[in-house]
Amino acid sequence: MRLLPLIAATYFMVAGGPYGIEDILGGAGYERAIVILAVLPLIWSLPTALMIGELASAIPAEGGYYVWVRRALGPFWGFQEAWLSLTASVFDMAIYPAIFVLYLGQFHAALTIGWRGYGWSLAVVALSCLWNLRGATAVGEGSMGLFVALLAPFAVFLALGLWHGITFHPAVQWGRSGTAGGLSTAVLVAMWNFMGWDNASTVAAEVEDPQRNYPRAMVMAAGLAAVTYILPLLALALSGFSVASFSTGDWAGAAAKLGGPALGLAVVVGGVICGVGMFNALMMSYTRLPMAMAEDGLLPAALARRNRYGVPWVSVLVCGAGWALALRLPFERLISIDLILYGSSLLLEFLALIVLRVREPQLERPFKAGNMTAACLLGVGPAVLIGYALYAARDEKLMGSVPAITFAAVVALVGPLVYWAIEARRRAADVRVP
Repeated sequence: MRLLPLIAATYFMVAGGPYGIEDILGGAGYERAIVILAVLPLIWSLPTALMIGELASAIPAEGGYYVWVRRALGPFWGFQEAWLSLTASVFDMAIYPAIFVLYLGQFHAALTIGWRGYGWSLAVVALSCLWNLRGATAVGEGSMGLFVALLAPFAVFLALGLWHGITFHPAVQWGRSGTAGGLSTAVLVAMWNFMGWDNASTVAAEVEDPQRNYPRAMVMAAGLAAVTYILPLLALALSGFSVASFSTGDWAGAAAKLGGPALGLAVVVGGVICGVGMFNALMMSYTRLPMAMAEDGLLPAALARRNRYGVPWVSVLVCGAGWALALRLPFERLISIDLILYGSSLLLEFLALIVLRVREPQLERPFKAGNMTAACLLGVGPAVLIGYALYAARDEKLMGSVPAITFAAVVALVGPLVYWAIEARRRAADVRVP
């Protein structure tokens, strides 16, 4: 992948357009929502982007963050990094086919009623598998086209919103803030909408000039995500839309009121594109982890098999099948679980950055995220926010009775057991070899 496809693929791994930020308004109101979306990237996204820029340019290996943590902290922690990321993907990947189905249903409700909704979700998984089997270049270049198609309606929406605000001067509910619990939810949803920057690192061996392109792609994609979240909300506010009447899936209705049925339909199409684009780009990222682990002997060797495009095709099919099964899990997807598992893996990456600075000072770093003090401080903001996510999730329940934090902790603690079982089996196999 070249620079622009890498930026587009990274954007879909993280943002995928303004879809998903609607619920921030209900808890925070326009003023606070815009402040959250403007400030959070500085303490959550930017430190992560700088960390990834340094490590991806210094160690542009297939497997990305798994390789960094393994190199810095050893195979045990490298395995835990991959385990946390892959288990988080179970809770993360199910939402994108759901977005696809949600917006597809706005064309005609009968399209997604009953088994049809699940059928369309499976179709998203199958399409992404086929697309990914064509290689990282195909995914990256396809992401560029999807990026333009997705955001074009919002460019029109932004222009109409600004014109409406300047011309008609509607009353804007800037200061409405909702409840304290709603504000907390707004922060968590915003964190979720700004996470995933490290996912692009797993395809480093398939990126052109990664030492130069990764730092640039991270910073540019972070800026794009912030801008494409904030500007549509600003246009919505200036148009006089009520916070109380805006929730998930309502972008299409707002667009239709502002620009007519054609613009509403275009935004619906964008929602469908969002679901496919995000699932497709993230599939490219996650499927490189089993491949890298298989090459290290931690998973069956078959997962490392590649096709003529360099794609780990067995890993793509196995992961696709796993995510397809997860579509029918009988529990609600909780952002807090995703944040806890992902946040734990992210902290390991920040630790790897510091350890590699100490252990390998001579490692060539084409991009360096400041001096040693700066490197140590980069993880402070994300660590505080992850701690806040843990605190905010203290009362959340899974399936009505299981605490979300307890469930996430159990999932995380299974990782060491799996690693020790694999190592015991490897040692037993070594003993049997004459």
